[in-house]
Amino acid sequence: MEKIAIIGTGQVPAERRTQRTLQSQAVDSAQQAISDAGIKKDEIDAVFLAHCFADQRFNSDLVFSLMVEELGLSNKAKFNVNIHSGGSSGENMLKMAEGLINSGTAETILCIHSEKFSLMSIPEQIEAFASFGISAEWESYTGMVYNTIAGLMAERFMYETGTTPEQIASVCVSLRKWAQMNENALYRKPLTVEEVLNSRMIATPLHMYECNVLCDGSSSFVVTSAERAKKKAEKPVYLLSHASTVTHYSLAQSLDITGFAYAKAGKEAFETVGIELKDIDLASIRACYPHDALIVLEGIGLCERGKAGAFVESGETQPGGSLPLGTDGGALSRGHTGSGVGIDQIVETYVQLSGKAGERQIENCSFAVLSGLGGTYMDSHVMIFGREVP
Repeated sequence: MEKIAIIGTGQVPAERRTQRTLQSQAVDSAQQAISDAGIKKDEIDAVFLAHCFADQRFNSDLVFSLMVEELGLSNKAKFNVNIHSGGSSGENMLKMAEGLINSGTAETILCIHSEKFSLMSIPEQIEAFASFGISAEWESYTGMVYNTIAGLMAERFMYETGTTPEQIASVCVSLRKWAQMNENALYRKPLTVEEVLNSRMIATPLHMYECNVLCDGSSSFVVTSAERAKKKAEKPVYLLSHASTVTHYSLAQSLDITGFAYAKAGKEAFETVGIELKDIDLASIRACYPHDALIVLEGIGLCERGKAGAFVESGETQPGGSLPLGTDGGALSRGHTGSGVGIDQIVETYVQLSGKAGERQIENCSFAVLSGLGGTYMDSHVMIFGREVP
């Protein structure tokens, strides 16, 4: 199939409690993406929307073409569709876009997400994330929630690899250093390993600073064919390859909670493109919890098994390091926008590869690997992006 390319992105700052509406956030980020792409809005012939958890009325309005009308695309867009797989919605948007563009069904697709968790009370947030992707029959009655799931994984990962609490905490510090240079990040105050480990325990062995924070925000991107991107965009970013595996619904049915399917997906993704692990300049790795990043670094082969913790602790993933990781601050510092967390990653990957990252720009950034997941780690996605097609 012909390659596809991202040609523009938009994003509004992450906030704990924005005064903006879900609709105004979405319109703003979408218009930014269209402007960044350098195209007329009438060139968009399809709109993909990611799910909004906080407001089901707004989510229904998205399904029924609210954004098509708000953006002035009525009688121009061919179709409008909601794509929902939790945190991996962004990755699946790209895969579906690839198929539709190659089939000739669509030519230029606008992908949008908007979330406002501040509309939910704290009890409502707790209830929601004690049920999404957690089996009512076998797990939720035991008190299983996302933080305890992450704690179980972290304990097992430390046991299997010898990774230390300090090394896990260093992931948070690394991400925070990148967030300090990102004006759209929620948390920009400097953070130390000591502060992480001295913060309140949430779910052993994870402390407060090791648990992501739900926030309000919106991100969008425009995707088209590689051929059209070369004509339309000054600095398109190409999706070179991708591979994915769905491993489970219930975490209890996962065969490997410290690896999942990243080794398999990573191997498949790199086998289908003419670059190697050593060519990667940016690791855009999903890290809702710090050990997530270590699992993926080792799973796809960027670090040997048991060595990722020491690699991050040494500063190699921080600004100036050999392998920048999560350069927007990730879910732990930029903030977790629900189904939009993968879209945020895609936006940052484009921004870095197109040279638009400003103060946090990676020098000579040519290739990036992105990992994604949804729900309680139900799927493992690996995508490779580049400024050029090898």
